[in-house]
Amino acid sequence: MEISRETLLDMHRRMVRIRTFEEEAGKLMESGKVPGALHLYVGEEAVAAGVMTHLRDQDQITSTHRGHGHLVAKGGDLKKMYAELYGRVTGYCKGKGGSMHICDLDLGMLGANGIVGAGPVIAIGAAFSNRYRKTDNVTVCFFGDGASNEGTFHEAANMAALYKLPVVFVCENNGFGEFTRQERHQAVHDIADRAAGYGMPGVIVDGMDAIAVHEAAGEAIARARRGLGPTLLECKTYRYFDHVGVRGMGVIYRDDSEVLEWRKRDPIELMESRLAEQGILSADEAAAIRAGFLAEVREAIAFAEASPFPAPEALMEDIYTTAAG
Repeated sequence: MEISRETLLDMHRRMVRIRTFEEEAGKLMESGKVPGALHLYVGEEAVAAGVMTHLRDQDQITSTHRGHGHLVAKGGDLKKMYAELYGRVTGYCKGKGGSMHICDLDLGMLGANGIVGAGPVIAIGAAFSNRYRKTDNVTVCFFGDGASNEGTFHEAANMAALYKLPVVFVCENNGFGEFTRQERHQAVHDIADRAAGYGMPGVIVDGMDAIAVHEAAGEAIARARRGLGPTLLECKTYRYFDHVGVRGMGVIYRDDSEVLEWRKRDPIELMESRLAEQGILSADEAAAIRAGFLAEVREAIAFAEASPFPAPEALMEDIYTTAAG
């Protein structure tokens, strides 16, 4: 299937927007300007960009502790995102959720989650709702290689396949569960092989190639919309920065040479090279896009820094909800 010029440029812009947001967020964490730990998505941008180009606002996603990129790619408001990182009242969760719990229900972002493997069961709940209400909405569940060992994933995969729910499981396999290499925490080499045990397709895709992700995700999402059930999509990717932040926690578990080798296939540079070859995007145009997003990010940071903290009396608000009617 030929991908339109507009879609190619769209994927590129989503990736650059993620990269700019994350690199600046990492600097803020390293300098101590934002509290807590940030798990950065730098290097994995092709996965979010390739998937999101197929989704509508009413399609849902569930995210992970490394989830900024998912919301940015789905069109998240950078001012609200940075305000949440800063713990300010203008943030997505009024400054009380932080980096790992950002959500935007209007965009179908059901929430990032600090609990490994928490997303799959939320995703199938949303997918069941979509089917029950007879919509053609699809839910995409992002999770990592480590989360694929959790019982929540296996229970969700079993139920999704059994009831042919409109959900796509997207495993962002970056090769590490925190500091542990994949081969040291599971016997399988390809997580997609696990799909056969539940009676759903399992597809392996180059997670550094946004076009490859776009094509594979398109087939899986279209299949789900037609009522044919779930797909497990394994995107083999890599995170450039450490498990937490940029410099990490001082745990030595990989060589710098390994990171440099993966950087040779940088997803943004790969896309820009292809677009240049096709005469779609010049180097000057790419630089202008980066500058535009950097200006947007800096404006969002200034907004966050100027925003107030939540009032102490707001501590117990938004904890419970009541049923309507």
